[in-house]
Amino acid sequence: MTMNNLFRKRPVTIEARQLDGDMAHEHDIYLWIEDCVGSFDPLSEEIPDSGVSIDPSDGSLLIATLEGVMRARRGDWIIRGVAGEFYPCRGDIFRDTYEAVEDGAA
Repeated sequence: MTMNNLFRKRPVTIEARQLDGDMAHEHDIYLWIEDCVGSFDPLSEEIPDSGVSIDPSDGSLLIATLEGVMRARRGDWIIRGVAGEFYPCRGDIFRDTYEAVEDGAA
């Protein structure tokens, strides 16, 4: 058993794309998520553990995660995690947490 209460996050390479307000680019991000985990009806009573939808009230992306539905807005990054899960991350948090990886350097 570890008695230490301090931990460091393991270096992991993730795939991420930023919502930048360009509708064609954001549609491509929607399709990227949908192709991997499917989509769901945002007005349905049943929300799956994973999937993507578009909020009809404001056009933001809704991403169903194990922690519930998360909203992604312009400036947010969409991250595909190590288990293939998707979730949004605010731009400032993303910049403080991640750095670009050179091509081929995983």
